Amino acid sequence: MPDVQHSARLSVAPMMDWTDRHCRYLHRLMSSQTLLYTEMVTAPALVRGGALHLLKYSVAEHPVALQLGGSDPKELAEATRLGAQAGYDEINLNVGCPSDRVQSGTFGAVLMKSSDLVAECVAAMIAASPVEVTVKCRIGVDDQEPRDVLPDFLTKVRNAGVTRVSIHARKAWLQGLSPKENRDIPPLDYPLVHAMKSAFSDMHISINGGITTLDEAMLHLDQGLDGVMIGRSAYHTPADILLDADRRIYGLERVSDAHSVTLAMLPYIEAHLSDGGKLNQITRHMLGLFAGRPGARGWRRYISENATRPGAGPEVVEKALEQVQVQSAA
Repeated sequence: MPDVQHSARLSVAPMMDWTDRHCRYLHRLMSSQTLLYTEMVTAPALVRGGALHLLKYSVAEHPVALQLGGSDPKELAEATRLGAQAGYDEINLNVGCPSDRVQSGTFGAVLMKSSDLVAECVAAMIAASPVEVTVKCRIGVDDQEPRDVLPDFLTKVRNAGVTRVSIHARKAWLQGLSPKENRDIPPLDYPLVHAMKSAFSDMHISINGGITTLDEAMLHLDQGLDGVMIGRSAYHTPADILLDADRRIYGLERVSDAHSVTLAMLPYIEAHLSDGGKLNQITRHMLGLFAGRPGARGWRRYISENATRPGAGPEVVEKALEQVQVQSAA
C-alpha cells in the first residue's frame, strides 16, 4: 500500500471532464509520488445506477483517490465500499463543487450549510471503508462567515473520524456565479487555511485554489501546511508542475522528461485503441505537455487537427513530437 498521507504533500485536484483515467495515467508517468484524484463520481450512479465502469483505472495510477459526491449516508457508505473494493487508496467526499447539477442533488459545496449531515456521511463512509476517508471543502458558501463556519465544520468532521482535509481557499457563491466563475471570482483567503492548521494541528490539511507553480506550493509547505492541491495548472502545464515534483516535493530523483513521457504513452494508446477507444480520448489531455517550450504550438496544432480523424493512431503523436524536436533543434 502506498503511503497516501506522504503522497498528499502534493495532489492534482479532482476536475470534472479532465482528471479521467487517461489523464491520471499521463500524470503518473510524470510523477511517481503525487496523489491523483478521480473526477467526482456520484454515489447514486454507483449504487442505484450500477455504473461500476466509472471505477475503472490502471494499477499504474497508484496512489490514486476516488472522489465521491452524495449526501445520503447509507448510499455513500455503499459507494465507499465499492471504491475500496476496486482498490482505491483513499475515498474523498466532495463538499466543494458549486455546479447547479450538484446542488440539485444536495451535495457538493451546498453541504457546507449542513455540517451535521456531512459528519453523518463521513462517519458512515469510515465505518464501511478499510482505506482512509477524506473531505474536500470550501471555506464557506454564500453569506456564511468563513471564520465562524470553517472551524465548526472541521470540528464536526474531525469528531466523525476524518483526519485529512483539502480546503479550497475560496467561498462558493451558489447563486449568481457559474462553476467557472466560482474558481476565479470569490477572493482567496490563504491565511484562514493556515490558521486552521494552527487550530487543528492534529489534522492533515492541504490547501487548494489559485496555486500555479511548485514555488508557490513549497511556500505553503514551508509555512506549515501538510499538503498542496493544484488543479488547472497541473492540467494545462503538467510538465511545469509534475516533472519536478518528485525531486522538489518528495526529495527523490526526477522521473522523466516530456519527450520520454510522450513515448511512454504510445503503448498505452495502442492498448486503448485495440479495446475500441479513440485516440482523442487520450491526446486531449496531452495538449499542454510542451507548454512554454519551443514547438509547443506545432505540437498542439498537429494533435488537434489529426487526433479526431477516423483511424487516427499512435503515429499522430509521433508526428506531433517531430514538431517539438524540429523546433527544439532550430
